[in-house]
Amino acid sequence: MDAVALLALAARLVLAGVFAVSGASKLLDHAGARQGVRDFGVPARLAPAVVVALPLAELALALALLSAPFAWPAGIAAAALLAAFTIAIARNLVLGRTPDCRCFGQIAAGPIGRGTLVRNGVFLVLAGLVIGAGPDPSAPDVYALAHSALANEPIAVAVGAVLLVALALQTRFLGQLLAQNGRLLLRLDELERSTDRVAGAAPAPTVGLPAGTRAPEFTLAGLHGETLTLASLTAAGLPVLLVLGDPGCGPCNALLPDVGRWQREHAGRLTVAVVTRGTREANRSKAAEHGLGRVLLQKDREVAESYRAPGTPSAVAISPDGLIASPVAEGAAAIAVLVARTAGVELAAPVEHHHGPPATLGQPAPALRLRDLEGRSFDLATLRGERALVLFWDPGCGFCAQLLGNIRAWEADPPRGAPRLVVVSAGSVEANRALGLRAPVLIDASFAVGHAFGATGTPSAILVDADGTIVSAGGPAVMALAAQRTAVQ
Repeated sequence: MDAVALLALAARLVLAGVFAVSGASKLLDHAGARQGVRDFGVPARLAPAVVVALPLAELALALALLSAPFAWPAGIAAAALLAAFTIAIARNLVLGRTPDCRCFGQIAAGPIGRGTLVRNGVFLVLAGLVIGAGPDPSAPDVYALAHSALANEPIAVAVGAVLLVALALQTRFLGQLLAQNGRLLLRLDELERSTDRVAGAAPAPTVGLPAGTRAPEFTLAGLHGETLTLASLTAAGLPVLLVLGDPGCGPCNALLPDVGRWQREHAGRLTVAVVTRGTREANRSKAAEHGLGRVLLQKDREVAESYRAPGTPSAVAISPDGLIASPVAEGAAAIAVLVARTAGVELAAPVEHHHGPPATLGQPAPALRLRDLEGRSFDLATLRGERALVLFWDPGCGFCAQLLGNIRAWEADPPRGAPRLVVVSAGSVEANRALGLRAPVLIDASFAVGHAFGATGTPSAILVDADGTIVSAGGPAVMALAAQRTAVQ
């Protein structure tokens, strides 16, 4: 075997190992791979297909590189794939973005940088060696070499011994990793206990993208078959306000008349677009009723997730050059303030959907008298003497549906000292009964009680102390509130 063939064989083995590890790790870390694909700018509608096709293609390349008849075309395909990866990485770096590189799943996840380009450059050189060797039918076939080597008993014993040593080392490594993770989990639990000793403190979730970062691109369908993108919204040279809602969210539907008015009043200063989901027909009727334009339909919550907006209704401002210009505003009042600030106008009057100002931390909880699913009257005052977690819900809210399993699990095995759960929900009695919750579920179709408690949307929660005082509140941090222990005095 000459030097060129030997180098080509070594390059094939290295590339096969790289693509095998990369493809397998992506399949084992499906959620991370999907997030990585989105972070690199793949349209949301294509991301699910890419997440499946990419690791399968990498595994196929790994197998083909080991076979002499397929090694040369596999080298060409590997070079093309690596070149595409390198271009995508370079483009993000030029735009000032450093998304996590999940090429090898969770094994080596981390922000991209120059080192990522250098690594891909090395792999491209190896692919070049494979291509340079040409389509040589006499090239070494790894499968044939392995078969002939294992047919020799001493070599087979040696290979088996090496595999056993590798397995032992891997087992030790995994044991150390599990022990390290166990110590980390214990440390996190201790930190949670320390945090809970501060009365009224609730962990804040990560909401919104940092101001000044590039706003995630999207391509969505409109109500009349048109295709709308972030670039088309910013083309007018005006700031863009994305209002993120859900067709089953009561507060979102209550906000639609204001959204239609903002679109008309601020047409020359601000581009207001609604991102929701559901069928075109259902959303067309709502748009016609409230005079809405620029209604964009996401399939699930992919746009909301990419902008880190975990609740509805919420909104975020984007500058004319496509940069994040504001934190995520949650709830009608916060959205109205964001609209006024982005459009450069004064807020005419506070946005209120109930009589009187909303309750705040440290104040007595408002009166809560509603009927449960059996038609019985329920009064929150009957829970005086014990803590209560008032959960504001909507069966049609996608974010609520995502959280429902956690709520059920918490009800089945509540932590020591957990508060009593009371659910205040929109929707029909039948829809709420289908939730299967053990706690009292009270119907509040107008969300009037939610506004009185200062809730900004669904899901959200208010923690009421034993003396009837509001001590914590949270939107996406519902489970953090549910897990809070009694404060140590």
